[in-house]
Amino acid sequence: MRIITGKYKGRHFEIPRSFKARPTTDFAKENIFNVLHAYIDFEGATALDLFSGTGSITLELLSRGCSQVISVELDRDHHRFIQDCLKKLSTLNSQLPPAIPIRGDVFRFIKSCHQLFDFIFADPPYALKELPQIPDLIFEKNLLKPEGIFVFEHGKDHDFSKHAHFVEHRSYGSVNFTLFR
Repeated sequence: MRIITGKYKGRHFEIPRSFKARPTTDFAKENIFNVLHAYIDFEGATALDLFSGTGSITLELLSRGCSQVISVELDRDHHRFIQDCLKKLSTLNSQLPPAIPIRGDVFRFIKSCHQLFDFIFADPPYALKELPQIPDLIFEKNLLKPEGIFVFEHGKDHDFSKHAHFVEHRSYGSVNFTLFR
């Protein structure tokens, strides 16, 4: 896994072979972030990374200048990996912006969260039965700032184009992103 651009561009992190999480491919990550430049300036933005997995998106957001990134991951080993990656980055820059890795259930976090974010990214397991409800939960809880953007990574079996907050859909191989505002 590598950071695509920003302060930590090119940094690599070896993901243990035992991991169940699949990081967003470099190709898909690079392309969706290119699209996002039309929607958001990451410098100084507050961000939320749900179903963080390997922490790939969290690290990318920090590299691009977010002022705070909260990542939520349930799996103990994945959470520990994210913490280790953040420690490695902090050795490169003692002024690393606040990164808050939370080990917990995303749905509980959403229900109890009272913070607003400029950017939210969610990459749930594609087979998660609650996957179709996640966009509604984000907007019911009003987690986005007025000009905020929500990016939802999902498999090809889901179409959110009729959702009230739908902005656009992008597909990169088997990786699909739907943008909401």
